[in-house]
Amino acid sequence: MISTSTSYQLITRDIAKSLTRVEKQPLVARETEYYLENIGKVRSIEDFVSDTRLFNYAMKAHGLGDMAYAKAFMVKVMEGGISDPDSFANKLTDKRYAEFAQTYNFDAFGENAGSYAPAQQGTATRYQLQAVMAGVLPGDPLLTAQTSYFLENIKDVKSIDAFLADDALFSYAMKAYGLIDRLDDKDFMRRILEGGVSDPDSLANRQKDTNYAEFAAAFDFAGLGEEATTYSPARQGAVAKYMRQTLEENAGEQNEGVRLALYFQRKAATLTSPYQLLADSALATVARTALGLPDAIAQADVDKQAAMFADRIDFAELKDPEALSKFLNRFTTMWEINNGGAAASSPASALFGQPIEFGISTDVMLTLSRLRR
Repeated sequence: MISTSTSYQLITRDIAKSLTRVEKQPLVARETEYYLENIGKVRSIEDFVSDTRLFNYAMKAHGLGDMAYAKAFMVKVMEGGISDPDSFANKLTDKRYAEFAQTYNFDAFGENAGSYAPAQQGTATRYQLQAVMAGVLPGDPLLTAQTSYFLENIKDVKSIDAFLADDALFSYAMKAYGLIDRLDDKDFMRRILEGGVSDPDSLANRQKDTNYAEFAAAFDFAGLGEEATTYSPARQGAVAKYMRQTLEENAGEQNEGVRLALYFQRKAATLTSPYQLLADSALATVARTALGLPDAIAQADVDKQAAMFADRIDFAELKDPEALSKFLNRFTTMWEINNGGAAASSPASALFGQPIEFGISTDVMLTLSRLRR
């Protein structure tokens, strides 16, 4: 019988190969093909939720498969968008809903939400708006030519060097984001792009002018590499999420400890506070197990639990792959000890009766009850 630790390591040793195996599964391949063929045709929230096959794929991709039946609730999530801090999605404690609304952002992009790509259409739209504010009419031949050049060529840019080397592309992008004053300072912009936006202390995130962070997020070479200029959250992004979700579910069918470890590995880079662990039963389970804390601790005062985690976990270290690997190796070892070989390799238990992430939070349940009334 393969141990929890060995199973986890076999999957993560070459995560790309593991995901490729998932991608080639007949059912997964069929659903992905259908999704990619049809998501670009969606022109409204109504179109989206009425196509059950399409909608279910998107919901599973975002870890919300258990909520696929609640279409009225999800319509409310998408209608409010995310631009307003007080929008419905932003007020929900479960941040998966805000991520979903951001991916399928009908509020901001209307009928283009299904095919919106920040580095392509997004930049072109911003550039055109900038030009109109400067008094250039939308049908101006020069504006049209510049936009056509940008859209035809940006998708072929595979690196920061190539981006900076094409003056027409780079200047178009800089103007689009209101950064034309920095056009000649390519060294500075290189550092902006190289630092990305995933680290709160990156150069882009430290600038008072949020245009820098938006620019680095749109042209996310730091996070997406060669795919930065073709990446579309509603297409490749959703597919990647779907594959990872399926990989974790498949692992959970054999060993729920492996699924927990894979889930924690995926979420680790976003963790900055012990309260994030406590808001997610799966993450909290991993933390307690790795630290050798009894399950009964979960009944203690929330602030006391948070203090306990804060004293024992360096959240900054979890962003380091080596440190994260050690933490998860400790978890898988402790999981094996606590559960024994038979329990560890049994089909997913009640912990995974619902998708591993958060579950249905209280605020979601209250909203659903109101919608039913």
